[in-house]
Amino acid sequence: MKAIRVQTAGGPEVLQVEDVPIPEAATGQAVVKLEAIGVNFIDVYYRTGLYKTQLPFTPGQEGAGTVTAVGEGVTAVAVGDRVAYTGVQGSYAEYQAVPADRLVKLPREISTREGAAAMLQGMTAQYLTMSTFPLRRGETCLVHAAAGGVGLLLCQIAKLKGATVIGTVSTEEKAALAREAGADHVIRYTEQDFEAEVKRITGGKGVDVVYDSVGKTTFDKSLNCLRKRGMMVLFGQSSGSVPPFDLTLLNTKGSLFITRPSLFAYIAERRELEERANEVLGWVRDGKLKLRIGATFPLAQAGEAHRALEGRKTTGKVLLVP
Repeated sequence: MKAIRVQTAGGPEVLQVEDVPIPEAATGQAVVKLEAIGVNFIDVYYRTGLYKTQLPFTPGQEGAGTVTAVGEGVTAVAVGDRVAYTGVQGSYAEYQAVPADRLVKLPREISTREGAAAMLQGMTAQYLTMSTFPLRRGETCLVHAAAGGVGLLLCQIAKLKGATVIGTVSTEEKAALAREAGADHVIRYTEQDFEAEVKRITGGKGVDVVYDSVGKTTFDKSLNCLRKRGMMVLFGQSSGSVPPFDLTLLNTKGSLFITRPSLFAYIAERRELEERANEVLGWVRDGKLKLRIGATFPLAQAGEAHRALEGRKTTGKVLLVP
């Protein structure tokens, strides 16, 4: 089969197609023939070496397809089931052996492309708004990268919960997408100071929570956008890692809270994985949550997909298709 392999950390050019054996299902595993593969910033972090893993490796944390084989002891899925998963390294391939307890069956109304687009980013938006900082009606949130894959879903779920949404974007095209997703206010950070705009919109009070996947370039001003005892939720670092800072700042800026969560801590148990995935997929099935698949690339063009993602040329979800 074809798979993308990384022999050494580096730029998109290190994503090379190789021929490797089709995996066999070990005890507790199922082999999935992949029909759609999610591309996410975490894949970039592993490719560049920001996140460490043993070399060489096949990148990718998310996929959807059909089960072709199951190993001993597997009862959760069967051959022929349509499934999706996230959090298992190695999805940039035509087949992957996946622990069966990480697989979620797709409702018949959900395509495999939708499944691959919903798992990592959909459950991320779900846990951020339902668990990390459970949004309530009447509260206000600031969503950075509001037209990105997670951003568009965050806007929609926040509106489902009755919150006011302020989103930041770079272009008018992305602003239109954020508004369509439910953002009440959209700030073009390339033309406006988002801190000043947030204070204007909130009458100087600040927002209850900031959902920030950008990191280095937005962090300091995001803290200034929070109300007293507000929460900074830093869940990504597309612009680079946030430098160390003096925790006393949280005191002087109003007894602020800060957290650096990861989806995988919120779906570590099978029960939580099923609950979060089923809620997200249910919203998609019922039309309450609209997925935007902004771009698809052949598996062999994984490098081009990474260039587009890192260059902020994409909106919504990016998929690879074997």
